[in-house]
Amino acid sequence: QVQLVESGGGLVQAGGSLRLSCAASGRTLSVYTMGWFRQAPGKEREFVAAITRSGGSTAYADSVKGRSTISRDNAKNTVYLQMNSLKPEDTAIYYCAATNWPRPLTVALTTTSYNYWGQGTQVTVSS
Repeated sequence: QVQLVESGGGLVQAGGSLRLSCAASGRTLSVYTMGWFRQAPGKEREFVAAITRSGGSTAYADSVKGRSTISRDNAKNTVYLQMNSLKPEDTAIYYCAATNWPRPLTVALTTTSYNYWGQGTQVTVSS
């Protein structure tokens, strides 16, 4: 079983950037498809980005496409989410998640597809 710990959140002004990290322990990250999700107050948790086990394929929500980049370093057991041109509507708790997705060339896009979750890191974007 893998344990996930997110870091890198914080308070940033609109237009700024943040790089979130998700460090894994307990098992090598390379066997998991990884995703980032977020949850704003009063809203459901939503998909942000995902990456295949090898890092060869990625997917993004329309709301962050072109502004965010998901990447992974399997040697460091870490997944990243670089977010640029941040907007107030990006304010949320951001969660890292892992799944034993059976299709190595594709990614999982729904919360129910992911087996393991971190505790989340708060991102607040001020206007």
